[in-house]
Amino acid sequence: MTRTLLITGATGSVSTALLAELEGSDLHIRALVRDPTRATLPPGVEIATGDLDDPRSLSKAFDGVDDLWLLVPNGPRAPENSSNALWAARQAGVERVVRLSAVGAAHDAPTRSGRLHALSDHEVAACGMNWTILRPHWFMQNLLNDAPGIAAHGTFSSNAAAARLGMIDVRDIARFAARILTDTPTQHHGMTYNPTGPRPVSFTEIARLLTEILGKPVEYHPVSDEDHRKALLSHGMPWWIADMLIEYSQAYAKGWGDYVTGDYEKVVGSPPRDVAEFLHDYAEAFD
Repeated sequence: MTRTLLITGATGSVSTALLAELEGSDLHIRALVRDPTRATLPPGVEIATGDLDDPRSLSKAFDGVDDLWLLVPNGPRAPENSSNALWAARQAGVERVVRLSAVGAAHDAPTRSGRLHALSDHEVAACGMNWTILRPHWFMQNLLNDAPGIAAHGTFSSNAAAARLGMIDVRDIARFAARILTDTPTQHHGMTYNPTGPRPVSFTEIARLLTEILGKPVEYHPVSDEDHRKALLSHGMPWWIADMLIEYSQAYAKGWGDYVTGDYEKVVGSPPRDVAEFLHDYAEAFD
């Protein structure tokens, strides 16, 4: 019998990649969106209207769902959003939840986002359904936020100093999640995975790779916490998100992100993309 999968965060980068990865699967896919008039989704995806801020809006969207892909926006209401989704899932008899958490989520994480995600991870583990938690490393696609400056000036900056990160391509996160969601509901039950890229990479190395790929100089400039915060806020970023990014970079500058795991290859059966492949694929954005 065909299983119904509900995708939350359906218009974000990870869920968009997941929807693409699941095309052609045997799943019936339903996407939860706040405003169906603004959602552009692949053909065949059922649209369900609901808002994770409002638990009263969720019951119809969750009706008949077997599996839940749980992704909530970063922010101070993230634990509430996750809890609302879990409650709706329990009421609807959902069998499995696969949750996208955050890198290094823990009650003693050096970032408020990591601590909030740890609360939701704990709730997922006690939800009574089959559950799996993904804590992927820094997204390679985050580099696209710096693409306009690189294209215009050949420079980018961060308060992460000389950090090395085991960064992972969002397309690989999607492939990893798709493998779990198309396996049996019990196969990955109780597992917390930490998928990463194949090796830790510094921003200085990224600048060198971009220089080679684009055929023009690209430089990475470390900056202070305050200068980076001002730059983020000047581009209209909400203060909570700006502070979250500053905290992550502060932790990375101290070596917090200098690791890789074998989780991706263990689950998918092939190695994740290297950052050089990502940069080649997205070269036009940086040029």
